[in-house]
Amino acid sequence: MSAPSAVSADPNLFMVGAPKSGTTALATYFTQHPDVFVAAKELNYFSFDLDFRTMKGEKWRVTKEAYLAWFSDHGDKRYRGDHSVFYLYSRRAAEAIHDFDPDSRIIIMLRNPVDQMHSQHSEMLFQGDENLRDFSQALAAEEDRKRGHQIPPRCRKTFGLLYRDLARYAEQVERYFTVFGRDQVCVILYDDLVADTPGTYRRALEFLGVDPDFRPDFVVVNANKVVRSTFTREFLRRTPSSARRVGRLLVRSEDQRAALRRRLHAMNTQQRSRPAIDPRLRRELEAEFAPEIGRLEELLGQDLGRWRSAPPGGA
Repeated sequence: MSAPSAVSADPNLFMVGAPKSGTTALATYFTQHPDVFVAAKELNYFSFDLDFRTMKGEKWRVTKEAYLAWFSDHGDKRYRGDHSVFYLYSRRAAEAIHDFDPDSRIIIMLRNPVDQMHSQHSEMLFQGDENLRDFSQALAAEEDRKRGHQIPPRCRKTFGLLYRDLARYAEQVERYFTVFGRDQVCVILYDDLVADTPGTYRRALEFLGVDPDFRPDFVVVNANKVVRSTFTREFLRRTPSSARRVGRLLVRSEDQRAALRRRLHAMNTQQRSRPAIDPRLRRELEAEFAPEIGRLEELLGQDLGRWRSAPPGGA
């Protein structure tokens, strides 16, 4: 499949998820390639059915003008990429992306669903969108949360708490196959990216039809993170108006204030391995997801037996 020529600056590559399945790492490697640009933020423009909120609880969605502005300076690239990991879960994103550009390339990354759920829970804790630290308790709360109960204060994406739903990939992948056709969709397993990063990256470049021999810096990206201080995190998430006024007096430049905030976030972050899932819970989840994995195997034409009884692993 040949790559499209650069005839506009609109996005034409969509890395749609799943969350915590290596999408950010692959996006980082892509953006080093001379023919590919990937926006630095998850823009979620096409997730029209998902409810994103601000810290104040207000609905949030990037405008079309702001969305396209991310790509406007990169018309010289063969591909302009949007990596938004909730596009896979969204029921509307596939058709919305197709309506925007039916020739777009789609990359889907999938991970052992048990590890994916566990990692998503850890990420929600880190971001301050989850308040149940025990993974089994968070899983048990899912049905209640679907009814609007047990929602953590100031949670910005309540759908991100539905760990099982996010990990039921078969219907989500089939939606993209149906809308775009299999030739325009590349499915990559997190396991393969970890086990053979250069080979998996090359396969992705071949799918795009760009130089497959380019080798980026394969740095570790998006390792598991925890906050050093929940007080500091909440202060940075919802800085009191008095502190904001003082900050504006001391640091006049908005860009400098944003840089300072990023630095404070970084200082309050440390990488740490997640505690292993309780073996009994892992076995229960593996049994629960066995039919889902079987359905996905039929859809992909690929043996996923390693997901049925896999050792814990991954960031």
